[in-house]
Amino acid sequence: MTSVLYDAQGPRAKQRNILYTVLFLLVAAAVVWWLYDSLASKHQLDWIKWKPFFTSSQPWQTYIWPGLQNTLKAAAFALVIALPLGALFGIGRLSDHRWVRMPAGVVVEFFRAIPVLILMITANQAYSEYTTISSESRPLYAVVTGLVLYNASVLAEIVRAGIQSLPSGQTDAAKAIGMRKGQTMLYVLLPQSVTAMLPAIVSQLVVIVKDTALGGWVLTFPELLASVRPMSANYGANTIACFTIVALIYIVVNFALTSFASWLEGRLRRRKKSTGAVVGAGPGGGLETIGAPTLNIDDGRGV
Repeated sequence: MTSVLYDAQGPRAKQRNILYTVLFLLVAAAVVWWLYDSLASKHQLDWIKWKPFFTSSQPWQTYIWPGLQNTLKAAAFALVIALPLGALFGIGRLSDHRWVRMPAGVVVEFFRAIPVLILMITANQAYSEYTTISSESRPLYAVVTGLVLYNASVLAEIVRAGIQSLPSGQTDAAKAIGMRKGQTMLYVLLPQSVTAMLPAIVSQLVVIVKDTALGGWVLTFPELLASVRPMSANYGANTIACFTIVALIYIVVNFALTSFASWLEGRLRRRKKSTGAVVGAGPGGGLETIGAPTLNIDDGRGV
């Protein structure tokens, strides 16, 4: 039996797949057992190391919650600044004017090629030498600056690719009704490309949230991951437990972001498929479109 995409598996192929599945499960179980045995032998799974997270609110109030607040604050600032900046440079790269397109391309390619950590360190040094920003606030400014410069360049490419993915007929139709290029971009192309760009934008937001950890370990920015050091020192060198709790928090936050993006994308797609016409029951029990004139057709038998 065959299908369009692949041939149906025969008896030998099914047996091989079963064998591969069993081998994979055995290897996975061996790795899990080795990991468990290694942690248990070093007393990393002892209840005393995990107890503070389940029996006291102090580690959450003193270390985890303030670190999570700083992480979300830096990520929010970076996204709010980087998203419109990236859209501006992405549209600039599509300009018909060479004097706009070329500088936008140079800026995007330059900052996209530099590691975000170097941008953070450079920004921190620049703020230290050329501004009067206090040493307490400087790490936040440096982290946000590095994230904005790097992610704005990435978002610019996402915007450019999203707009270019639309059929050329959209632009032709806008020109046919007399729209200028700016109006076409603002009212026709950008709204339609949002749905296509949304998954990539949210993926970049997840990257922003995780990259805040670079500022914590290099620039002493008190974000979520940086809370592991003082927390582990205060609760008996329970480093594995602290890292595990922090990792779970990152997973929950990023999963919430991706789930919201999936819901929003589906909602936008459903709105696009809708005709927008609202149909209700007419006075005589028939159907009529709300807001549209009702036509009474006499077929000779009376109304």
